[in-house]
Amino acid sequence: MLRSNQVQEKANAFDKAGLIKHDVDKTFVSLKEFRQKFPFVENLREIDLLNPDRLFRINPDSTGEFFQALEGIFKPLRYPVFGNSNIYRNARLQINDFKLLLRTAADDRKPLAQKIDAKWERIGGIGQDKALAMEIIYSLNYENKTVLPIFSIQHLRYFVNRTTDTSSESTKYFSLGQEYEHFTLELLKTKNSLPVTRGWDNLYFTRFLYETYPPPDSEQAQIGTSEEKKLVNQVTDEQLDMQGFVKLLGELQRQQKITGEEFRENRAIWMQLKPNDREVLVIRLKQRLNSETTTANTPKSQPLTKRRL
Repeated sequence: MLRSNQVQEKANAFDKAGLIKHDVDKTFVSLKEFRQKFPFVENLREIDLLNPDRLFRINPDSTGEFFQALEGIFKPLRYPVFGNSNIYRNARLQINDFKLLLRTAADDRKPLAQKIDAKWERIGGIGQDKALAMEIIYSLNYENKTVLPIFSIQHLRYFVNRTTDTSSESTKYFSLGQEYEHFTLELLKTKNSLPVTRGWDNLYFTRFLYETYPPPDSEQAQIGTSEEKKLVNQVTDEQLDMQGFVKLLGELQRQQKITGEEFRENRAIWMQLKPNDREVLVIRLKQRLNSETTTANTPKSQPLTKRRL
């Protein structure tokens, strides 16, 4: 039997009690409330007015309403909720970078691939798999018929291979965003080709995929050898180190011991250094943090913006 016929049969039998449809309808209420609070799509200039406290509050630390709303949208659907205060803090510390990314995500003139491929890695903790970025992109574009709330390229590929009659593999010719858009379009072709699913909203169709074809644990599916596991651990450690480094830069900037330009320069330098050299850079910056020097009282002959650590 063709996979498309199997999908049709499973769709006919799906959610007879309407419980999942009820959950999806509640999610749409949350999505609309989110868009009312953050009307970036309707007016990109609203992004410039975004207050850092709406991302993350300090003294005491707490999640701002932007990320609280995102967590509230997907938690009832049993989606993974990030709840990573370090990432949210980084977004606050790098709010100008984050605003530029929001402008790309909310601009309906830009294709999905370009939104995924935007420089989300500028915000420590977002760039590795871009799952949080995908949540933001979906939430700002859910009315469009070209996005699905699937926040894993592995899951997209898995669903395509389970529901289409031709196998789809990743290709070196695709960027992450192009690959993501490619598999999204393949799934939407399947959805729109079947009489039952054609009229479904993309969110409801996604719930059908996850309930009917639950993907294997993505970590187990992608990690086979001990060397690969070691590599994943190294990436995770690097991500955490980057978060700590950005936090240090943010504290230096808050105390006026570095400028915004120097913040960006040192972050770029850190990404190019080897681990041992990164430790040396961190030590030097901590020494500056504990010193009495500020950008206000630095001698004009040695401005901090001219110094590289």
